[in-house]
Amino acid sequence: MLQVSFIRDNKSDLIEGLKKRSFSEFTLIDEVIELDDNRKEILGELEAYNAESNSIAKEIGSLFKEGRGAEAASKKSRATEIKELAKGLESSLNDVLSSLNEKLRHIPNMPNPIVPEGKSDEDNLELSRHGEVPELGEHNLPHWDLTKKYELVDFDLGSKITGAGFPVYMGKGARLQRAFINYFLDFNRDGGYKEIVPPFVVNEASGMGTGQLPDKEGQMYHCTEANLYLIPTSEVPLTNIYRDVILKEKDLPIKITAYSPCFRKEAGSHGKDVRGLNRLHQFEKVEIVQVVHPSKSYEVLEEMVAHVEELIKQLGLPYRILRLCGGDLGFTSAITYDFEVYSAAQERWLEVSSISNFEAYQTNRLKCRFKNEETKKTEFCHTLNGSSLALPRIYAAILENNQTADGIKVPEVLQPYCGFDYIK
Repeated sequence: MLQVSFIRDNKSDLIEGLKKRSFSEFTLIDEVIELDDNRKEILGELEAYNAESNSIAKEIGSLFKEGRGAEAASKKSRATEIKELAKGLESSLNDVLSSLNEKLRHIPNMPNPIVPEGKSDEDNLELSRHGEVPELGEHNLPHWDLTKKYELVDFDLGSKITGAGFPVYMGKGARLQRAFINYFLDFNRDGGYKEIVPPFVVNEASGMGTGQLPDKEGQMYHCTEANLYLIPTSEVPLTNIYRDVILKEKDLPIKITAYSPCFRKEAGSHGKDVRGLNRLHQFEKVEIVQVVHPSKSYEVLEEMVAHVEELIKQLGLPYRILRLCGGDLGFTSAITYDFEVYSAAQERWLEVSSISNFEAYQTNRLKCRFKNEETKKTEFCHTLNGSSLALPRIYAAILENNQTADGIKVPEVLQPYCGFDYIK
């Protein structure tokens, strides 16, 4: 969440920035400032009472030494009164802090000034386009037909076992899925990322820390009895490794990667845009996360974009890079770049990666800080994350773009991982 000091110092700019998101609850900003004023006022009163209490304690000792017991008893009575007054103020302070934090959780991150205006994905800014779209000719089947033809993925079986949006990968289809995961993890490890295997369910504090809660509560699967949530992305457990941690400046940047299944309720129910692997309730993804010095986060953002771009190039897929507009920007992100690959049989672009800089928005919630070696003060780190890569749409595009009369050709970089070069 945003820091109150930032909101105070940048109120006008913040309002203008949030307008890019079509955010309109600007009364929250005034309420935050008013609550912070209340907090300061109560703290001032508490400090005055504490000072008076300390002074009285010294007086009582002196009065007893001087044999002035009656006066000492009067002072003790005042000390008791102060204690009760302070207790009431502490209760009021806790109420104010609770309300303040609740308001702050509902204010999204301020977009970077270069984020374009817009209300939906149609307003995202295309920055570049690369690769050639294959001409399929008569060998032109969408991936949901290809997976059935070659017995790679069984959607009906998944529906039987669980429900729609939970596919079953089989035979070479399962091996190809595992090949993607291992190749992506190895590529990330070669790029300096430490591999992690995190839990796939998290507690409420972890969801709050990275901003999935309360913003995306309706999209997450909730185990109500244990009050645990199935993760929508491994960003959540990875970033929460550093919740309530003060790092050493020399330890930055921290680069970590993980594979995980991801669980989301957001799958649609109709149309070609959600058919097959295009949108699922359960899917697999490899994630990269960095925790960095605030002065380095935009340099690191470009580094992460280049890393994902090279990964997509190695797969031989046509792709484009977009800068998301304010209306399509995630709640916690200051800026996001999307990668989309072209699906030749569907004749449409499919999002396969989002790379975001959250600046200090997540770390303020997480209380993830580092000690500045020069100033000796603690500062909030910056966090970034990206998909490297999300599997379903990569899987779909690979099948569709590489289909031939003889079968589906597997990209060369994946062949050592899956053990075959053709699906026939």
